[in-house]
Amino acid sequence: MKTILVVDDEPKIVKLVRDYLERAGFAVRVAGNGRSALSLARTERPDLIVLDLGLPQMDGLDVTRELRKLSSVPIIMLTPVPKNPTS
Repeated sequence: MKTILVVDDEPKIVKLVRDYLERAGFAVRVAGNGRSALSLARTERPDLIVLDLGLPQMDGLDVTRELRKLSSVPIIMLTPVPKNPTS
């Protein structure tokens, strides 16, 4: 079974993403901040990481930089959508 690490500090988003991925047959691990994400990535060696850019302690870009020192695991970035986008 493939493992996906979901990294986000918003419990509602984590639950939504986890539910979809588990229903699709993936094992899901969760981290709520950048440091936990790096620790889990080292020990669990996930097949994919879904990573929020706006994290406490370390932002998603800093996490990505550190992850790239360890592996080439695929990363999908989660970013907020502006409430009032301008054209």
